[in-house]
Amino acid sequence: MRANEINEILDRPISRELLARDVTRLAYVAKDGTPRNVPIAFTWNGSEIVMCTSKNAPKLPALRENPMVALTIDTEVHPPKILLVRGRAELDVVDGIPDEYLQMNGSYQMTPEQRVGWEAEVRSLYDGMVRIVVTPTWAKLIDFETTLPSAVEELVRQREERRSA
Repeated sequence: MRANEINEILDRPISRELLARDVTRLAYVAKDGTPRNVPIAFTWNGSEIVMCTSKNAPKLPALRENPMVALTIDTEVHPPKILLVRGRAELDVVDGIPDEYLQMNGSYQMTPEQRVGWEAEVRSLYDGMVRIVVTPTWAKLIDFETTLPSAVEELVRQREERRSA
């Protein structure tokens, strides 16, 4: 998929709404060769999806071995809106707490006092984190109004062919 096609999909209003959400599902291949799919907080910086995790997270050795990932960001209403993204995870070990980690947890419902307590707890727990940075190499938006899963698109096309025959 070409960069301009990916950018066009990610720049659609529904995609921008989804990219402003709090949680994605990160799919990758674990060290034992089996698939994993884990929810993880993220932020979109306009060109990359950034997730942060502890330096001892089990997903990190797997991502170092096979950095290819798939992400799903979706809604819980009907019709669902789904953004699918594929890319390569780049791992960046940082000292302290990355700004993105504090940003991505900023939309959870917390009072200002709870926020101060949460941030103090985070800073006391982590001496550093790993930023998992994914630049999209493929994207698809499914809104079930203007876009459908490819298999459903094929069924619609076949139905139209039968009707016009």
